[in-house]
Amino acid sequence: MSKTAIITGATAGIGEAVAIEFANLGYNLILTGRRKERLEKLKSELELKYSVSVSIHAFDIRQKAEVEHFCRNEIGDQTIDVLVNNAGLASGLSPLHEGDVDDWEKMIDTNVKGLLYITREIAPRMVAAKSGHIINVGSIAGIEVYPNGNVYCATKHAVHAISEGLRRELFDKGIKVTNIAPGLVETEFSIVRFHGDENRAKTVYQGMEALTAKDIADCIAFAATRPKHVNVADMLVLPSCQGSATQVDRQ
Repeated sequence: MSKTAIITGATAGIGEAVAIEFANLGYNLILTGRRKERLEKLKSELELKYSVSVSIHAFDIRQKAEVEHFCRNEIGDQTIDVLVNNAGLASGLSPLHEGDVDDWEKMIDTNVKGLLYITREIAPRMVAAKSGHIINVGSIAGIEVYPNGNVYCATKHAVHAISEGLRRELFDKGIKVTNIAPGLVETEFSIVRFHGDENRAKTVYQGMEALTAKDIADCIAFAATRPKHVNVADMLVLPSCQGSATQVDRQ
């Protein structure tokens, strides 16, 4: 029987790559994101190429009522085998004393509260089924901090802590929990962080071979397809030229 996965933030980058990887594995997909047109395009491509069922749901994961409506009214009572909490972002890069409160709230509401909202709705289904896998997309920023990354790093430290807590709470209920912590991945991440400044975003990846979204999707698929007795708890994934959050060998 085919398994079903929910992937949040599936409109681009890692989320989109995970959707493709899981479709290739034969998963039926429930994809969420804010950009409906992108979801519709991805749905058409995946159903045509992989012959899987794909349902799409455009809403803002920062809005608790919208998350609850999605979980309680739109997806019904179907079994969810995997929840990939991928929706997340960085907004701004400045010292705390010069920070933009709107940026802070955007990151906290998406990276932490959005993840909590949907996990709170889906985890009880897994507990009832005594089966499931929650995969949280964190960051190297959840392991070490770097200058001007203050609030973003705090939110990804929170993701790491939530993942650790969930694993301790759910390990005896048949549910796996995985935290995936990527280093530098070349996606729309930096464009969003720099509020659409593409030229500035390009400088982040200059002189290096960054990870791709597919690289991280491969790691997530690996974690999701381990035998029942194997749980990949934490995975830090860096490009070969990155030594730490602030160390990159640029050529």
